[in-house]
Amino acid sequence: MESSMRFSLSSSLMVAVVLGGVLPTDAAAQRRIPDPTVPPPSITEYKPESTLVVPENFVARSKFPTVDFHGHPPRLNDVETVRQVVASMDELNLQVIVVAPAGSGEALAHQVATVREAGHADRFVFFASLDLRNVEPGSGARIAAQLEADVQAGAVGIGEIQKSFGLTIDKADGTRLQMDEPELEIVWETAGRLGIPVFVHTGDPAEFFEPFDLTNERWLEQAIYPNRRFSDRSRFPTFDDLMAERDRMIAKHPNTTWVVAHMSWYTQDLGRLGEMFDRFPNVYGELGAVLYDLGRQPRFAKAFFEQYQDRILFGKDSFQPAEYPYYWRVFETEDEYFDYYRDYHAFWKMYGMGLTDDVLRRVYYQNALDIIPNMPTTGFPSR
Repeated sequence: MESSMRFSLSSSLMVAVVLGGVLPTDAAAQRRIPDPTVPPPSITEYKPESTLVVPENFVARSKFPTVDFHGHPPRLNDVETVRQVVASMDELNLQVIVVAPAGSGEALAHQVATVREAGHADRFVFFASLDLRNVEPGSGARIAAQLEADVQAGAVGIGEIQKSFGLTIDKADGTRLQMDEPELEIVWETAGRLGIPVFVHTGDPAEFFEPFDLTNERWLEQAIYPNRRFSDRSRFPTFDDLMAERDRMIAKHPNTTWVVAHMSWYTQDLGRLGEMFDRFPNVYGELGAVLYDLGRQPRFAKAFFEQYQDRILFGKDSFQPAEYPYYWRVFETEDEYFDYYRDYHAFWKMYGMGLTDDVLRRVYYQNALDIIPNMPTTGFPSR
């Protein structure tokens, strides 16, 4: 990474050491909270209302036409559903949704045909899913052949490959399917030859792999959703081991374009993500479901976006139209101390990053247009 980013990282590390527990004894004592004199509320009951009065700028539409690289709209199996989704897209200034995954075979072909019938072929592109169950000798060639057929049917990428890859999917012999499985190399080689990106979701936030205790920053979410706990080493690899498998897979295929979903779950450590971008020039990061991290470090995140603006893709993950404006507000304004849309993801407040127009154009649409073949260009500004 460049020297300016290294300086920012070292400064942040210094602050973390001071504030994160390595405190003088008297300072640590001052941080201890006395016992309440009345029965305390539960963690879900305590919802203090801020009295801070600061400018508020609600952003209903993105400043520039946007590609949602991580789209999960309703199944586009009928014309009316397509038209309803497009109506919501128009309100938000979403020009194109990447349907990820759209399925494979007939399921994929039917949706491609439906959006054409609805007259909206310029508003959606489709990524093919992969059947990674029960991999055994010969599976790689079979999966690659189906991928070629799906591309012929209209797919322009692979993914989203779900987090079960590396976590819970077993091979035919009952062992865990590791992400750098040699049998699958022909699949990634085929993607590179076809010029299509591979969109892969690896693991979950690092906190889900740590001990489930009251020091865990994501305790509440794991308490609500027990299936998000991956700290049992008898069942799951460590977060770092899983990412190392993923990185070995990527390293073997430098001619394939890779997109790591959720910014590789490195948004709480952007320096690590920058190191990944520096190591792999064929890797891009997608923003779905990590806004809560970016909005609590607006200055450092802005510097990161400026440095890596040609490597970041907008994505939302869940198609909930009311939630998109939170993203526009964090990216486009310099508002302070406003709520995130899911309390169990972030009990802290958000701050606007105030990204420049050049960075917004890159993140919102240009990078997606650069890496997705046969991408519709209708509705986007000309270069």
